[in-house]
Amino acid sequence: MKKTNDQTLGEAIQELIKTYRLEDKLNRARLVKSWDDVTGELISKHTEKLFVKGDKLYVKLDSGALKNELIYARTKLIKMLNKSVGSEIITEIVFL
Repeated sequence: MKKTNDQTLGEAIQELIKTYRLEDKLNRARLVKSWDDVTGELISKHTEKLFVKGDKLYVKLDSGALKNELIYARTKLIKMLNKSVGSEIITEIVFL
C-alpha cells in the first residue's frame, strides 16, 4: 500500500511556520500593519515610524499634541492592537 502525503497548501505553510518558529515575527508584522486600521486615517498620517522590539511598540509621530493625546489612550491602543492580531504581542507603547 502506498502512503500519501496529502495536505492543503495552508496546512503546509502552517507547518513551515511552526517548524521555523516564525509565528512571533509574523504576529509582530501583523501588529505593525494593523496600526493604520486600529488608529484611523488622521493618526496614520502623523505616524512616521513603527517597530516592535521585545514586547514594546515604538511609535514616532510628527505631532507633539497628538503624542500627548495618544499617551492617555495607550492602554486602550495596546488592547486593540493585540486583539487585531489575536495574541498578546505588546505590553507597552513608547511614543518617540
